[in-house]
Amino acid sequence: MGITIYGIFQKTVQEHKNAPAIIENDRTLTFGELSNMVDMIADSFPDNTHAVGIVMRHRAEMIASILAALKSGAMYVPAEPTFPTGRIRYMMNEAGVDFIVTEMQYADKLKGFQQIYSDCSICTASPDSRGRVYSQSPDGLAYVLYTSGTTGRPKGVSVTNKNVCHYVRAFENEFHPKQGDIMLQYSVCSFDIFVEEVFTSLLNGAALAIPSDEDKTDIHSLMDFVERHKITMLSGFPYLLAEMNHLPDIPSSLRLLISGGDVLRGHHVSNLLEKAEVYNTYGPSETTVCASYYRCRDGQVLDDGTYPIGKAVLGTEIKILDTDGNEVPDGETGEICIFGGGVSNGYIGDHNEENKAFVRLPDGSVMYRSGDLGYYLPDGNIAFLHRKDTQIMIYGKRVEVMEVESKLYQCSGVEQAIVRAFTDEEGLSYMIAYIVPSNRELRVSQVRRELSENLTDFMIPEFIVKMPQIPLNTNGKPDMTRMPVVMKEC
Repeated sequence: MGITIYGIFQKTVQEHKNAPAIIENDRTLTFGELSNMVDMIADSFPDNTHAVGIVMRHRAEMIASILAALKSGAMYVPAEPTFPTGRIRYMMNEAGVDFIVTEMQYADKLKGFQQIYSDCSICTASPDSRGRVYSQSPDGLAYVLYTSGTTGRPKGVSVTNKNVCHYVRAFENEFHPKQGDIMLQYSVCSFDIFVEEVFTSLLNGAALAIPSDEDKTDIHSLMDFVERHKITMLSGFPYLLAEMNHLPDIPSSLRLLISGGDVLRGHHVSNLLEKAEVYNTYGPSETTVCASYYRCRDGQVLDDGTYPIGKAVLGTEIKILDTDGNEVPDGETGEICIFGGGVSNGYIGDHNEENKAFVRLPDGSVMYRSGDLGYYLPDGNIAFLHRKDTQIMIYGKRVEVMEVESKLYQCSGVEQAIVRAFTDEEGLSYMIAYIVPSNRELRVSQVRRELSENLTDFMIPEFIVKMPQIPLNTNGKPDMTRMPVVMKEC
């Protein structure tokens, strides 16, 4: 049958049956109890299930429902209950789910879809489940994860069991999770950080701790949850680590802090380096979580204030290529291209143009062209620059938005900075910079003066807005819907 997610899970259950698997504030499930819950939910599925939608609150039943889908040989398609109804319907329809596993409170939101409720007190075995033999395939899809598409439509990345098992091995090779370790489950299900949290812990005998919504109210409540349950591993966006960096102390149980999903800057983790192992990671969803790791304590910050993204994980190769597909000399800029066990099956649906990023090679392997630019450092680590497509035109000249943002971070008195491009009524681009000052005395004129020392006039944002803090959405990224937009007069 080969190696599959559920196959490894069952092996872990046999070895750690009485060890904690899921930890919540009011209950703890052992691996044996979680496995029993998985069986009950899987037996409620109709025969020949191929794709299962998951729209649930984060709790043990959600994890069990995902594993139940995998046990049945199906793929799962996750969506947060808070997602707009139209987005959920688009995802589930395009992925062709047979039904959605959910909870009674979301029944009205999911009208039109067959629904199975995950509450094991009302789970009833399907008549087809008697004597059913479940089978899984390494090449079978494990999940379809929807990300924002450049066409304006969400695009679903299709990831196999083999891809996920590859990443579980790579994570184990670097971080050595084991029984006694506890991973925080903080990410929303639509990011592959969630995949990292769930599978690298449970498939290695470690536990998964799921906080309540109240626990996630602010950084202090979250750290109280971490302290209470002696959590040892945490993975999140740099903004979460930046909040922790301002605390006088962090829970002593934490041994590993992983940053991913965005650029990690030195000042995000300056106070954390001596308190836990801090890693910067890189990897598009298309290559199954992370393609590279960088251990910050042994490294150093680059001239632009960011950490390198490190070296390829186990079972992965990264090359820096030019537009013709040739490797560039070390130190020269090119596109980050990824090979190996994490490269997924591409996008489902009619995303033909975007699927061209997956290049089939003469030997049958597949390369993923990330669209990200970087270069090799002398020590073999990779420096990330920015995406190829984040350039805008101002007064007929090219401006790289990420370069402007990097220069803002180097201004004295700037604690945080976000730069975004907007378009005026005549279709011309302009930039707004949002900054969080480190002191009340910081003046915008001072920031402009310092920027002018490194940037030409047209590269300096037209508007600079001082913010008390950068608001984050439930995904842990800057929430642009809560940022003021200054309208440019034409």
